[in-house]
Amino acid sequence: MKIPIQYLNDQEGNVSAVQLPYNEWKKLMEKLKKYEQALHIKSELKQALEEATRLSKSKKRKQTLNEFLNEV
Repeated sequence: MKIPIQYLNDQEGNVSAVQLPYNEWKKLMEKLKKYEQALHIKSELKQALEEATRLSKSKKRKQTLNEFLNEV
């Protein structure tokens, strides 16, 4: 993806900002949103797997699927 980017420099020549076309910015924001959603799902799945592992090692009575669904 080749995006025409313009760099803005301060008086000392340091880059202080970046400009890109609005449509390109919108595309980047959509991609970022998808990546954030994927990261969130991955995190939730990791937590669920860790909890399932803890439960499988536990000697406590496990909740049945029907019991769980009745709570929802």
